[in-house]
Amino acid sequence: MDKIAVLIPCYNEEQTIEKVINDSKKALPEAVIYVYDNNSTDKTSEIAQNAGAIVRHEYVQGKGNVIRRMFREIDAECYVMVDGDDTYPMDSAPEMCRLVLEKNADMVVGDRLSSTYFTENKRPFHNFGNSIVRGSINKLFDCDIRDVMTGFRAFSFEFAKTFPVLSTGFEIETEMTIHAVNNHMQIENYVIEFRDRPEGSESKLNTYSDGMRVLLTIARLYRDYKPMGFFSLVSLLLTLISVIFFVPIFAEYLKTGLVLRFPTLIVCGFVMVAAILSLFAGIILHNMTINHRRQFEMRLISLHADKNKLLSSQK
Repeated sequence: MDKIAVLIPCYNEEQTIEKVINDSKKALPEAVIYVYDNNSTDKTSEIAQNAGAIVRHEYVQGKGNVIRRMFREIDAECYVMVDGDDTYPMDSAPEMCRLVLEKNADMVVGDRLSSTYFTENKRPFHNFGNSIVRGSINKLFDCDIRDVMTGFRAFSFEFAKTFPVLSTGFEIETEMTIHAVNNHMQIENYVIEFRDRPEGSESKLNTYSDGMRVLLTIARLYRDYKPMGFFSLVSLLLTLISVIFFVPIFAEYLKTGLVLRFPTLIVCGFVMVAAILSLFAGIILHNMTINHRRQFEMRLISLHADKNKLLSSQK
């Protein structure tokens, strides 16, 4: 088991990868540096290997697939994940590692939004999207995460081995954040500097399509992790629709004693039944998530014991 593993997911980063590796060596001389190449068509792998990194490959495209591979294959007391585009200064990494190794943090979030992100990033829709995502998650999950979409994070062994990677693309950061929040893991926000990509280096993130995928991921995870809240909202919406269409029919009945729109009345009845079913579905799923959380806590205990055995065998 490595003490610190630096994980660098890469796709066509030949312009910056050598600098990221050298900065990682300087900031964390005791760390093992892994570069995971995701079907690059340039010289990313060759440059990374020559720079002294351990190069591995993930042949299924998508950042989420790369992270699944990294967490599955590597055992470490502390993981530092950083993008290969040289937008994150590695001099923040030692303190982020200290929060994991000494302060028991499960995830340290490299917070760009509290420092230079909004001035350095030249893509206004990215800035707006980051604010929307951050606000949505903090409101829906009642937390205080300062930067949801950052690609610079540190993780504990327990986080890496319990995180179920379901996303395949850039929405993976959102999924990581919600997983940690929902399972009451210790999260630390650490303010970092951010610099825009150097000239000639292009972002792989599509503002609109990837942004929509992130928002859909938030909705999906809210449904999965907070079913009572999600299905209560659905139930409330269906109830309002039913009542809005029923009121005119009822008012007409009080006035004339006749029901002239039977089809609408029947639909109102079915919609109200759907609202009741949605509420009960939320209650049932809520109880299932409580049971899942109990199982998760038992798995954390088991993983912690396994980590201690690995560390003892290395001494």
